[in-house]
Amino acid sequence: MSGLHAGLSPDPATMRTVMGHFATGVAVITATHEGEPVGLAANSFTSVSLDPPLVLFCVATSSSTWPRIEAANRFCVNFLAEDAEQTCRVFASPGDRFAQVAWHPGSTGAPVLDDALAYVDCETEAVHAGGDHVIVVGRVVELGHREGKPLCFYRGGYGRFDQ
Repeated sequence: MSGLHAGLSPDPATMRTVMGHFATGVAVITATHEGEPVGLAANSFTSVSLDPPLVLFCVATSSSTWPRIEAANRFCVNFLAEDAEQTCRVFASPGDRFAQVAWHPGSTGAPVLDDALAYVDCETEAVHAGGDHVIVVGRVVELGHREGKPLCFYRGGYGRFDQ
């Protein structure tokens, strides 16, 4: 294949560069911990199983938000729409994230963002070690969607999907 950079060592910088060539959607993972909404931005999310309905996301072990989501034992994955880049930036930064977005509680009590393209409300099924991340598997208890297009992440930047 012409132009392919092959045989690279999987050091962290090269891993980030190569994995960045895989386009992903953008999601905000939310929960309610001790009566307060918490959330973080993520792009490592996938469906695992239809029967039973399972999904997973990965989060860095260094995340200060993850322990509160883990303690809640339930979470909501909010898929961001193409016009929600600022929402992603809010949830990727420290501060009062929920002061800047409208939301309502889902069936598990986890926040569903009002402008989400879709959401998947879950109870935590399992948490597995995965290097410098944890792999979180959730059992889906409720979901929903609206018409629109997704916000995409590719090679370190945000983009739109045209179909």
